Amino acid sequence: CSSDLQGALAGLGQPSGIESRPMTPVNVFELEAIARERLSLEAWDYYAGGAHDEVTLRGNRAAYDRLSLAYRVLVDVSRRELATTVLGQPVALPILVAPTAFHRLATPEGERATARAAGAAGTVMILSTLSTTPLEEVVAAASGPVWFQLYVYRDRKATEGLVRRAEAAGCRALVLTVDAPLLGRRERDVRNRFRLPPGLAVANLLPDGYGDLPPAAADSGLAAYVASFLDPALTWRDVAWLQSITTLPVLVKGIVRPDDALRAAEAGAAGVVVSNHGGRQLDTSPATLDVLPEIADALEARGHRIEVLMDGGVRRGTDVLKAIALGARAVLVGRPILWGLAADGEAGAVLALRLLRDELDLAMALAGAPTLADVTRDLVRRGP
Repeated sequence: CSSDLQGALAGLGQPSGIESRPMTPVNVFELEAIARERLSLEAWDYYAGGAHDEVTLRGNRAAYDRLSLAYRVLVDVSRRELATTVLGQPVALPILVAPTAFHRLATPEGERATARAAGAAGTVMILSTLSTTPLEEVVAAASGPVWFQLYVYRDRKATEGLVRRAEAAGCRALVLTVDAPLLGRRERDVRNRFRLPPGLAVANLLPDGYGDLPPAAADSGLAAYVASFLDPALTWRDVAWLQSITTLPVLVKGIVRPDDALRAAEAGAAGVVVSNHGGRQLDTSPATLDVLPEIADALEARGHRIEVLMDGGVRRGTDVLKAIALGARAVLVGRPILWGLAADGEAGAVLALRLLRDELDLAMALAGAPTLADVTRDLVRRGP
């Protein structure tokens, strides 16, 4: 833990009159507390907020609490193995870095710091189209695999240009986000009239003239940007179009229904990401953990052996364990990485991943599941 992070934590929650002392964060929630203190109100609300009443935002977390773990005993757990593969690519743990926008709101190094942190953890970084750092610079900074998350613009030439650049830079997969024909109404951002501060832009689209968030008198600048430039006419035909212009595997992100997962598989997708956009799009949509097993079961019943990933509310190693038990190959984490970046840059993001990794390792040992293959459905129970 760096001295900056220790200093921020010193005295956090200390009763009056008790001498504070440096301490190392023991979970990602402590990183969240530091991030909230360090970020501007606008940046904090952008990262933390959800759509409308934030029912889905809260529901993603609550879903984990509704499940208990029926652990096994007298299993040799003296050695645990957390390594796995995603799309055939080896990773040291079943936790990937989710695509999130505007990392330079959290730290000057932005997405470069995130890429280095993911590489240090031995996992994949999924880079957002809405990066504040050009994708070529992010991939150059990475020591591990980088996937590129793609929004489809009305300007298909610009979209195809992004795909070509991602290929040329060395990205190993495309993650097509399909749940944002318009931006969900994020009322925190509306109140703040969210815009990027001077010096920051949607760096990947600057060459095409789509780098700046337009001013919005009655909404957030990002909502205006999405309404102006992203394509709301996207359909399943466009999954085929995307595959026709790239040799990279394509995953479809934003799935909460079994029938849509089956459509993705039938369209030739290499995988799906069960996701409700972190509770930031359609409020009162289902928690991803609740729909994960039915999606995994539907794909298996039809014989589709595509990758099933999941995001939404992952904050503990036990959350990862439950998601894997219910059918996920791996999970994606977004906000904890941003908290780490805000708390201590690259070192904070490394710490966020290490905390989750160590918690998962302990949870596997205590559950009697020394390997990820041992993390099976029977470990999970509904209710306390």
